[in-house]
Amino acid sequence: MQRDEKQLILLLRDESTRREAFAEVVRTYQEPLYRMVRRIVLIHEDADDVLQNTFIKAWQGLDKFRGDSSLGTWLYRIASHEALDHLERNKRLCASIDDDEHPGHMSLASRLESDPYFDGDEVELQLQEAIASLPHKQRLVFNMKYYDEMKYEEMSQALGTSVGALKASYHLAVQKIAKFFGLNE
Repeated sequence: MQRDEKQLILLLRDESTRREAFAEVVRTYQEPLYRMVRRIVLIHEDADDVLQNTFIKAWQGLDKFRGDSSLGTWLYRIASHEALDHLERNKRLCASIDDDEHPGHMSLASRLESDPYFDGDEVELQLQEAIASLPHKQRLVFNMKYYDEMKYEEMSQALGTSVGALKASYHLAVQKIAKFFGLNE
């Protein structure tokens, strides 16, 4: 039985029910957060690591959660920051699609094709390459808008960025992806 968010927040604030309530939070948000993180970091194992770090930070930060935003928005904020931090710490995730530029690095296409959890076809693989070529924040905004169908207002709360800046980032991301496919030349 899933509780409404207000009940869940009350249970999270009570030390005697915190663990059980947090387990419910994990069950509720694990899949959507995983999908969002996976689209940013691309590799299953990395997405699992980022998701685990997200829930650890959320657990550690429960006392700081004021309820100004929804639990989901708060968790998306933590997960998006964790995913971007992961990319910054692991430059290999940003490896160029061109192996010749970075000898010793597997191309993004090779890494995705060898990932047993990637189930896309050739077009999906090319789309993921195009998305991966975007700057990190544009990639995040594109994924949240295109795949998660988040409203700009929700994204603004989750990312701490103005709606106007998010719209501009999404527009630029779409233009770059279209250019990748040779659609706006």
